[in-house]
Amino acid sequence: MATNTSSPRHIELGLDTFGDITLDATGAPKSAAHVIRDVVEQAVLADTLGLDYFGVGEHHRDDYAISAPDMVLAAIAGQTQRIRLGSAVTVLSSDDPIRVYQRFSTLDAVSSGRAEVILGRGSFTESFPLFGLDLANYEELFEEKLELFTELLKEKPVSWSGNLRPALHQQSVYPAMESGTLKTWIAVGGSPQSVVRAAHYGLPLMLAIIGGEPAQFAPFAELYHRALKEFGQPGQPIGVHSPGHIAATDQEAMDELWPHYAIMHNRIGKDRGWPALTRAEFDATAGPNGALVVGSPETVAKKITRVAKTLGLTRFDLKYSHGTLPHASLMKSIELYATEVAPRVRANLSQE
Repeated sequence: MATNTSSPRHIELGLDTFGDITLDATGAPKSAAHVIRDVVEQAVLADTLGLDYFGVGEHHRDDYAISAPDMVLAAIAGQTQRIRLGSAVTVLSSDDPIRVYQRFSTLDAVSSGRAEVILGRGSFTESFPLFGLDLANYEELFEEKLELFTELLKEKPVSWSGNLRPALHQQSVYPAMESGTLKTWIAVGGSPQSVVRAAHYGLPLMLAIIGGEPAQFAPFAELYHRALKEFGQPGQPIGVHSPGHIAATDQEAMDELWPHYAIMHNRIGKDRGWPALTRAEFDATAGPNGALVVGSPETVAKKITRVAKTLGLTRFDLKYSHGTLPHASLMKSIELYATEVAPRVRANLSQE
């Protein structure tokens, strides 16, 4: 097993949500509007308890409430003070780079400099037909739009041309970032080419680890560092987005999450040809070496610490929402993550 010998002495700990449609106290699905208001409440709690980042994902499906993350983040900005706010992810392939940049520079303004953006191709494809885009151009759309976006990051008039969008000549984009730069991550699921792409542009890498073993991603971290050097880019941070849930005990966390996680997994799997998830498979994925970060605060802290050391992380984002798992359970998980997991992780890493 390859490991990263550089141990991060400081790590940012954040949260991600897709605004999954949850159940109310009667067991009925909540409306998307209600879920969005719940997400704002969850973010306010995360800010109050001192977490570092709150990320909101973009989807265009009936099982997720959020299709416009930047709007939700702006609402959160008005009710929070210090937590950094961003996407998880923004599907750049089916959006316009200029509009994405304008929306997040506006978010940065209203939040007094707390905006970030995580750009990705998206693991769901509903946005492509919705916005009239050809899936046959899946790769080219992302590559071309990312190239343009990185030009916008320079905060100078842009001259650019491509195959899928009209050219620009000395075009300025407003509003400008007050700080002069928008922190921009590239999300990567499991493609070495995507890792190299992030290094080519000198952008931070966010690894989405939603299955398998986190240790299997160590070669990606090593590839990223090598590629940065080969492209003459300065060192950049690596983060991880990984699903999980926290409760008082390991068994309680597992039992609480299982039925909701299984429904979510099987619903997506039906579209993608996956077999139904078994409890044994779930338990294995939630085990010491699996991708699911589930358990008591002590168990979760140990797993995050191990992943941080193995991959040399500077940030770990817990994807805390899972299908129909109720709002009250999510709020309790956030509370435990902030008050019990975060101090343990930081203490563990400070001992290195």
